[in-house]
Amino acid sequence: MTFTNDTTLEVLNMMRGGLLWLLGLPIPIIIILWLTGFLS
Repeated sequence: MTFTNDTTLEVLNMMRGGLLWLLGLPIPIIIILWLTGFLS
């Protein structure tokens, strides 16, 4: 089986999007908790 560059780029873009989504999820929650003084 040979993978074309298009499918490889699509998979990489999906993985990058998933990683950014996973990293971006807790950040607003942490900021809200910090602003409300829950972490201090």
